[in-house]
Amino acid sequence: MRIFLCVIFIFVSSMVISSGRADSVRSPLKVSGYVSMNRNGMAPIPSFSLGKPAIIAGFTLRKNRFSYDPQLSYSTEFKPWIIDNWLHYRLIQNKNFELRTGISSSAFFSGIETSEGKIWQCQRYGTLELAGIFTLSGKSTLSMLAWYDKGFDKGTITGYIINLIADKPDILIGRKLIAGINAQFFYLDYTQENDGLFLSPKIALNVKDIPFSIYFQCTQALVSNISPYPGFRWNAGAAFHFGTTGQ
Repeated sequence: MRIFLCVIFIFVSSMVISSGRADSVRSPLKVSGYVSMNRNGMAPIPSFSLGKPAIIAGFTLRKNRFSYDPQLSYSTEFKPWIIDNWLHYRLIQNKNFELRTGISSSAFFSGIETSEGKIWQCQRYGTLELAGIFTLSGKSTLSMLAWYDKGFDKGTITGYIINLIADKPDILIGRKLIAGINAQFFYLDYTQENDGLFLSPKIALNVKDIPFSIYFQCTQALVSNISPYPGFRWNAGAAFHFGTTGQ
């Protein structure tokens, strides 16, 4: 825990110093976000799922190279599932390439059945991120993302995730319909035999100039020693997107 806090301190201090040197020119504060409802509660790394309908909301506050990107995930019974608090900093940002680093404190909630009823427990995690994002053409991107997760409470797991993501969000079908295709190919290696290689494609559809979309996502375990074997999972949902820019 002390080592992780030291890393946080160094990370934030270096970003503040770098930001003061590189981002002296004022830029507007950018605000964006989404709210979605889906049938199977898939997490951002889709090998983890709630297994029942969920409401997921996230937003981004971005200023210069910094962004704050929290995400709240609840069951439709309004029981908490995952709360993430991401702070990101862009070490490199230009037209075709972005190198991003990040740190997050997270909470994972689960219910435990006892003789006196269900008890909700909270497990705390800290995560470090390094991500490279290549812009291929238009809004199409190819990203490589690495996470290191550290569990702080009894029963938590620790490990890392390597994720390759291809994203093409702007395929025009006819005059109004827009399709977005996203594919994740990722490997995770956690303690307590939580390892595996997964493939997860996703397709989203929306009408031009309307901030609602519907999507379908599936995840297939290619190789895994997770028990029970995760196999094939699918998820579908609808999302509302918003975004503004201001001083």
